[in-house]
Amino acid sequence: MNIERFHRGDFWRPLVQWLFFAWIVGIGIRFSLFVRHFELGGTAPLVSRPSGVEGFLPIGALVSLKHWLVTGVIDRVHPAALVLLLTFIVMSLLARKSFCSWLCPVGTLSEAVWKLGRRIFGRTFRIWDWLDLPLRGFKYLLLFFFVKIVFLDMPAMALGGFLQAPYWAISDVKMLHFFFNMSATVLGVIAVLAGLSFFYQNFWCRYLCPYGALLGLFSMVSPVKIRRDLATCIDCGKCSKACPSWLPVHRKQAIASPECTGCLSCSAICPTSALAMAPPLRRDLLAGWRFPLLVAGLFALGVGVGMVSGHWETSLSYDDYQRLIPMARMLGH
Repeated sequence: MNIERFHRGDFWRPLVQWLFFAWIVGIGIRFSLFVRHFELGGTAPLVSRPSGVEGFLPIGALVSLKHWLVTGVIDRVHPAALVLLLTFIVMSLLARKSFCSWLCPVGTLSEAVWKLGRRIFGRTFRIWDWLDLPLRGFKYLLLFFFVKIVFLDMPAMALGGFLQAPYWAISDVKMLHFFFNMSATVLGVIAVLAGLSFFYQNFWCRYLCPYGALLGLFSMVSPVKIRRDLATCIDCGKCSKACPSWLPVHRKQAIASPECTGCLSCSAICPTSALAMAPPLRRDLLAGWRFPLLVAGLFALGVGVGMVSGHWETSLSYDDYQRLIPMARMLGH
């Protein structure tokens, strides 16, 4: 192994990405087995429910966040949804939008698709600048739409009603059914998005993901940024060409853009080590393996705090699931 590469982010990021992706797949398998036990009337083996599945309930997590801010009470039905949302926000405040480029399973798959496209065609394509800017704004419009519905339009009394409703209790099961029983329309949309990602780097992440838009806004105030050492930079422009977010890294002393995901592609390719992810005045603080450790550590800390504080496991009992899961397909129709 090249020892120098061992100390660079481009070694650690794929490792972290695919280990986390494997963990997510494991969660999905465990949860499907958990649901299957109840759908088959208890004849299939029972496995424990993985609370991490609640990371796939972002809209409900927003409702839970507002409920917590208004009442001071954390939802007990799906507490991990709020814990994970808060964890990713804290990660953005302290480690840029690192969830998107290091942990997000959709981001990992999207990156794999565009890299495959680049291998086949020898390049990726770029949307015209005059079209790129308004398209990037679309994910912020989607974010505003969801924030408006939850934080502006939803009265305080409705929050408790939503969080106590059977639909919210079984929303994780509904999500599982969505993935396992996709309509032709949904499959078509996914195919189109995958095709666009094949030609354009991170199409979904760049233009459509409201979750990434939210985390990007928080990341703008992060003290940790890609910083350029003007004394050692040779203005080769390789960093800007390597940036999957198309940021003009070689023209900035520090990157504060909400589009920066902290992927470290720019610093990995820099021939003079003029770029580093760092807080002010300490360019070496997060060098090499330290930034990946910060990302993984913040995630583990958030989950650990949720577990220790008793806000990780659902309050629903075996009898609750025995009653709710068989009627899941009827709820919401």
